[in-house]
Amino acid sequence: MTLSNIPVIYEDDWFLIVDKPSGLLTIPTPRNETRTLSSILNDEIKKRGATYRLHPCHRLDRETSGLIIYAKGKSPQKKMMEEFKNRKVNKKYIAFLQGYPGKSSGEINSAIDGLSAVTRYKVIEKKDNFAIVEVTPLTGRTNQIRIHFKRIGCPILGETRYAFRKDFKIKAKRLCLHASQLDFIHPITSVRLAISCELPVVLKEFADKHNMQMIR
Repeated sequence: MTLSNIPVIYEDDWFLIVDKPSGLLTIPTPRNETRTLSSILNDEIKKRGATYRLHPCHRLDRETSGLIIYAKGKSPQKKMMEEFKNRKVNKKYIAFLQGYPGKSSGEINSAIDGLSAVTRYKVIEKKDNFAIVEVTPLTGRTNQIRIHFKRIGCPILGETRYAFRKDFKIKAKRLCLHASQLDFIHPITSVRLAISCELPVVLKEFADKHNMQMIR
């Protein structure tokens, strides 16, 4: 199922989980952009006769693709946001990094804006001059994953905010960061949900252009 070409990965009476494309804001910035993921989804459900509005329970950067949870109304939104606040939602990302981290797995513990920030990673494939890693943020600071990998000398391919494209050996047309998994206890039904979505086709094709060496 899709809503205005946005893939719907999960839906029940309280929540909707979609696969956000890269290049789309979740909500407007102070510039008051009119076309955001939230506006697109709400316009579509209104056309379909919905009596509720969809409210995001968390956000993804404009450049990041992947899973994002919407609540059908303010009450379930509040409950789900409490889960995020209490760090009860486990998130995993896939990132393509310039070069290779010093270790095949590790933890980056480096404060952001004076607040503790911890990111765990595991290299799952090595390509020609870049690594594909599974990333688990243990805290939720703004742009945490992007900042942390820049700090260890392995910025995410396609990065433009924390690195310069001219410094990359491999050029990517978009930020190679995808929110691939969410695992949490449903705040209303108390059922554990494990939701996942595949890499976008453009990232799969990008990876397939380079030689692969599986990490054992």
